[in-house]
Amino acid sequence: MKRVVVTGLGALTPIGNTLEAYLEGLKQGISGANLITQFDATLFKTHFACEVKGFNPEDFMDRREVRRIDRFTQFAVATVAEAIQHSGLDLEAINKDRVGVIWASGIGGLATLEKEVEEHITGNGIPKHNPFLIPKMISDIAAGQISIQYGFMGINYATVSACASSSHALMNAFDYIRMGRNDIIVTGGSEATITKTAVGGFNSMKALSERNDDYQTASRPFDKDRDGFVLGEGSGALILEEYEHAKRRGATIYAEVVGAAATADAYHITAPHPEGRGVINVMNHALQDAQLNPEDIDYINVHGTSTPLGDVAELKAIKTVFGDHAFNLNISSTKSMTGHLLGAAGAIEAIASILAMNHDFIPPTINHFTDDPDIDPRFKLTFNTAESRKVRAAISNTFGFGGHNASIVLRKI
Repeated sequence: MKRVVVTGLGALTPIGNTLEAYLEGLKQGISGANLITQFDATLFKTHFACEVKGFNPEDFMDRREVRRIDRFTQFAVATVAEAIQHSGLDLEAINKDRVGVIWASGIGGLATLEKEVEEHITGNGIPKHNPFLIPKMISDIAAGQISIQYGFMGINYATVSACASSSHALMNAFDYIRMGRNDIIVTGGSEATITKTAVGGFNSMKALSERNDDYQTASRPFDKDRDGFVLGEGSGALILEEYEHAKRRGATIYAEVVGAAATADAYHITAPHPEGRGVINVMNHALQDAQLNPEDIDYINVHGTSTPLGDVAELKAIKTVFGDHAFNLNISSTKSMTGHLLGAAGAIEAIASILAMNHDFIPPTINHFTDDPDIDPRFKLTFNTAESRKVRAAISNTFGFGGHNASIVLRKI
């Protein structure tokens, strides 16, 4: 098996529109939550979300192209451009037949679909549709757009597994490179679903926080008074590269991907297994794949969505897998800052873990006010303030509706 390393990163998040800004947001413990600006949310139970702020797609593509692609694809194009620049890749010197794209989105172009349906209804049912409706909407189009823009002719597809989507993309990219099928794969995920349909749908299943009177602190993973997740949007891009290929071109290596695994809860369409059985399995399998012991892990970037059931189940699983070492490692949920980016969550959280390794700090779990008596107080949940720590190896966990679980193991090189 070949070794796989990370040589480039790009980020567009509710707490920073570039990799550097995202890093500073994580260090400072900034909340990305604010009142929704993309539509009038006052008739909904939730009036706020973690929106990307000040993004101008015309900084990355011409106006005509902007009209032809959904916001989630615009996000993808922007972060991939940053990741490629960050990687120092000479696009004229690489073999593009061996460069692939595996990109994720849990929902795809929901805003486009919603707009088209609304226009169809207000147009007295006359069947008149935008010719770009389908290519703007489908989840795989971001991968295709990236491939077309750069001429990457290796493997190209999308992964869709709800909130685990971009972790699965990262895992698949890792596997294809270590099997020798590609030299480089652009991977990650993007999501832009702060829409009436998404907010209304998540509200109806009581998944979203309704803390409208204190929205900036509404994402409260592990807090006794957590009442649901905060919807986010954005994108994260990673350049994965075969180790020897990266060395030959003198690339800066930010981390090594050493293990990955995926499992199912096989329990419920939206609720986690109460004892975290699928999560126990996925972390055990990922550690075995990485050939690491539990004691080798310094940090876990948990799924930690700020839901009453999910937060407790994940910590139960960590205690089972790590034993007493569970209380030595740092744990944090960066969703407390960014909100929940759904299909892009795994990408930006893997990036947060890599930034933690390269800058010797643990991003905080902000918005903690009241201890939950159901959570063991011995856990180091990194509440409210970033901590200094050398991170040699980290796990990034993401779980999705349908019982999909994914864990990625990253190591400093």
